[in-house]
Amino acid sequence: MIEIIIYVFLGIGVFFNLLASFGLIRFPDVYTRLHAGTKCTTFGSIFLSLAVIMYGLRLWYLEGFNSGNSVLVIHTIIALICILVTNPTGAHAIARAAHRSGVMPAKAVVDDLKDDRKKGRGRKKK
Repeated sequence: MIEIIIYVFLGIGVFFNLLASFGLIRFPDVYTRLHAGTKCTTFGSIFLSLAVIMYGLRLWYLEGFNSGNSVLVIHTIIALICILVTNPTGAHAIARAAHRSGVMPAKAVVDDLKDDRKKGRGRKKK
């Protein structure tokens, strides 16, 4: 039963990572590409990491608690935490830099930050 759950988690993770690559190719501007690349890969990485954690715990249970599989689980948990922190933070920084450099959204109807850029808010004055 646990193997079926692992395969389901792997399938969901691979599906969302493929969806992210499709979004990177298909979407028109940097903002929607960032959205696809960040949201889908984060979600896909969560499920891939859960599959690895479950596999490591399964081996840990079958082979005994003295095996080296606990290191696999701990490293995967640490990597998952790093992904959950750095993916959204990096995407936010890239989107903010793109907007400040003048890259406009492809088909945006409303740009709430447009007035801030014109008035110079958000940047430190020297």
